[in-house]
Amino acid sequence: MRILLVEDHASFRQALALVFGREDEFTVVAQAGSIAEAREAIAAESVDAAVVDLALPDGSGADFIREIADGKMNISTLVLSASLDPAQFAEAVEAGASGVLHKSAGLHDIVDAVRRMRAGEVLLSPNQVIEMLRVVSRKRQEEQEARRSIDRLTRREREVLQALAEGLDSKQIAAKLHITFETERTHMVNILNKLGVHSRLQALVFAVRYGVVEIG
Repeated sequence: MRILLVEDHASFRQALALVFGREDEFTVVAQAGSIAEAREAIAAESVDAAVVDLALPDGSGADFIREIADGKMNISTLVLSASLDPAQFAEAVEAGASGVLHKSAGLHDIVDAVRRMRAGEVLLSPNQVIEMLRVVSRKRQEEQEARRSIDRLTRREREVLQALAEGLDSKQIAAKLHITFETERTHMVNILNKLGVHSRLQALVFAVRYGVVEIG
């Protein structure tokens, strides 16, 4: 079985390659530290299974898994992640991953999971898959609600948020935008109400998360 390892931590990747190499049925044909390198690897090598880290320097491993699925390549994918965020695991499963493991799993457990995966065993129960898809659905709903909240912001309210992101306080924001202090306070109250948050800090975090403002 020809294996591709996609992991940006070289020491972990090499240790995993060593364990795979001790098994007669496996051959690690390529190692990649990024999505770009992984794309080059599957273009150059015939691959049966890929072990993919989710957190890669040039994007999410889930995006690479989705590319494999969309390209109808016969490559089984096992996801590794240092995160305990179920939303990340859910995104990977939705993208087409056959299974997910936390990086705290032993190296031999990872090898065994790949073996079982290629043998046709289901690594995730139907209940686990359903729960993960529910997580994805909830996350999408939250993002849609956030986008609707953002769409309700006026141009001036966006300017207030951008000034807040630049580290200005209320008086400085008012001076920068040539408005009164009271008007700035009114804009901020409206922003908090529209975004469904309770403080300037929460509004700033929301704005940064959804790209409403730019951090210099």
